[in-house]
Amino acid sequence: MDALKAEIAIKRKTVEAISSSRPTKYMRRGDIERLQEEEKRAAREAKEHTTKSVTPTQEPRVSESPRPESSFNISNEETIRRLRAKGQPIRLFGESDKDRRLRLRALELLEEKDHERQSGQNDFKKALEDVENVERELRNKNKEKRRGDTEVGVIDLDLIKTDPDKLYPLIYYALKRTLKEWEEAMDERPEHVKRSTQGKTAAAIQVQSAEYLKPLFKTLRSRSLPSDVLVRIAEIVHYMQKRQYQKANDSYLRLSIGNAPWPIGVTMVGIHERSAREKISTDQVAHVLNDEVSRKYIQSLKRLLTFSQTKYPPDDSSQLMG
Repeated sequence: MDALKAEIAIKRKTVEAISSSRPTKYMRRGDIERLQEEEKRAAREAKEHTTKSVTPTQEPRVSESPRPESSFNISNEETIRRLRAKGQPIRLFGESDKDRRLRLRALELLEEKDHERQSGQNDFKKALEDVENVERELRNKNKEKRRGDTEVGVIDLDLIKTDPDKLYPLIYYALKRTLKEWEEAMDERPEHVKRSTQGKTAAAIQVQSAEYLKPLFKTLRSRSLPSDVLVRIAEIVHYMQKRQYQKANDSYLRLSIGNAPWPIGVTMVGIHERSAREKISTDQVAHVLNDEVSRKYIQSLKRLLTFSQTKYPPDDSSQLMG
């Protein structure tokens, strides 16, 4: 019996020795990482020893250069923490610990370069903004000088009867000045307002109005505007300059739709004379129905009137347009 027990003990020791010398089928992750760290450390020490023994004079140059990627050795917990802080996955499919550390290092280097580039751009942007501000101030000064040169006073409505030809340049420069102020007001808006939908729509309306007013400016330069239209436009500009927008709006309505019994833009309602024929006069017709060009610049006059009321509000609120 004792011999059997001794034989069993010998066999057990032999099996334990064999199992300890041969690796098991499964290993813990901590043991695998520890073995990998030991292998890397041994390889690094061997490489450093070889470098020192072969090229001892190059040590200062190596120390001055930035550390290589192999020296970026941090613990797995620190790697996971940094990746999570950056919002990156802690491990990709089939990625080893070394690849994970290299990915973290690459992300950090990219962030440093982006920060340096962004700081440089901000400084350059600030410099450009300063230059643009100086140029804008110079432009404003020049515009004020130019505006002072072409400054016109309030249009005198008595010129309608005495000398209508003098009204053409006065109306021309007054409307040009208001249109220029509208354009400058669009340019002086903040960037976020310009890029918004409402800001783009307002800018498009301003450009469209400037385009629609070109036929009117051409007619004013050639002094070929009909007398009744000239009178109404002179009244609109006169009351707009005096900030009496209610009266200016009344003149606009008389210009656009008229106040005749049949505001249809005609003076003959049949082939025979009618008893009410004299009630229709040429200054009471609806000029907005004459043609498309007239409709466009009359509508643009209304837009100029609205802008002028916004920029130069009247002292009396009763003079505001409805």
